[in-house]
Amino acid sequence: MTDIPIRLLLADDHPVVRAGLRAVLETEPGLAVVAEAATAEAAVARAAEGDIDVVLMDLQFGKGMNGAEATAAITARTGAPRVLIVTTYDSDADVLPAIEAGATGYLLKDAPPEDLAAAVRTAAAGRTTLAPAVADRLMNRLRTPGTALTRRETEVLALVADGLSNQAIGHRLHLTEATVKSHLSRIYTKLGVDSRTAAVATATDLGFIRR
Repeated sequence: MTDIPIRLLLADDHPVVRAGLRAVLETEPGLAVVAEAATAEAAVARAAEGDIDVVLMDLQFGKGMNGAEATAAITARTGAPRVLIVTTYDSDADVLPAIEAGATGYLLKDAPPEDLAAAVRTAAAGRTTLAPAVADRLMNRLRTPGTALTRRETEVLALVADGLSNQAIGHRLHLTEATVKSHLSRIYTKLGVDSRTAAVATATDLGFIRR
């Protein structure tokens, strides 16, 4: 039944972005926007109703659950729709949690309309589409695993960048202060630096964290 459209849910907290996505996608044959969600929680609830094929998910929402958490909640269900991340962020701190959460694809909001439509169709078919910058980053991690930060190291360094102390980072991530220091030591070694400031600067330049 090729005449059945791919049913889409747009999840983004900015109405203008949702309107833009709708305008692009509704001109494409075989695609139908059937719902919108302004919060990650609303996206999870709507996706569970069973009439969505692909969720276009932003990563950052104002408050509450983020896009990666919503992706994990959506994809955990049997018969779940595919989730295509559509965001402005391409740092490791954004990409890795989303991919680990079960996202089928990862696209940036500056992608051409034809790329967006193609990514939706690819996701609906269960195949992966990655923005070129994201694909390059993942390939680099595979080629140089010794220098890539783990997800936990990325989380620690992102909190360092936010100005948190080791004690505060430990509290936030439910780690001992000694464990935080151990993570920082490995981060310094991987990045070839000897200070928190240098680690943040280098990791930002390499795209490991977002500033």
